Amino acid sequence: MANVEIRTDEAPKPNSAYAQAMEVRAGARVVHVSGQLGISPEGELAEGMEAQLEQAWRNVLAILKAADMTHTDIVDMKVFLTEPEGVPIARQVRDRVLGGHLAASTLLICGLANPAWKAEISVTAASDRS
Repeated sequence: MANVEIRTDEAPKPNSAYAQAMEVRAGARVVHVSGQLGISPEGELAEGMEAQLEQAWRNVLAILKAADMTHTDIVDMKVFLTEPEGVPIARQVRDRVLGGHLAASTLLICGLANPAWKAEISVTAASDRS
């Protein structure tokens, strides 16, 4: 069983590297990863938008690995940025990390709980591996 990308010409095409929708087949294990920040396991906050995004993705991937999953199991991602100028950076980092893997995606420009935080990423992943 694999997660299946859903596409239709009856809705707008994605304007970046993400899927219109993803289907998770019955019987899959589903893991919801809480929002990850650009903070290392040692508690150090990375400097700048790109470094924080890279660290947040490392944190996401580490949690997925602990669940015996990889980036290819991601079916939905939510990226929260504090600055609109960070959008192209977030897309570049995402594309580098996911290596062409597509998932449903939402990107928001908003305030985060601490003004030093520039980005937060949460994902949902699904796998038929037990």
